[in-house]
Amino acid sequence: MLQHFKFTPMFENRQLPGWNISFFYKNERVTGEYHPDGSIVWLSKQPDDEETVKKMIHELMLFHVYD
Repeated sequence: MLQHFKFTPMFENRQLPGWNISFFYKNERVTGEYHPDGSIVWLSKQPDDEETVKKMIHELMLFHVYD
């Protein structure tokens, strides 16, 4: 489960898509960039079960950003 999930726009012009994301997963802080095509660039250590984490991130972004 992701804890303390946060996202902020990458650019001041909010019409340009892209978000910086951060959260805690298994007591480790994880950071990355979420791109409009759904790809994620990890800025910290990549989670061990990356596919599971990606699915959770996509669901949160759909709910918060694309709703």
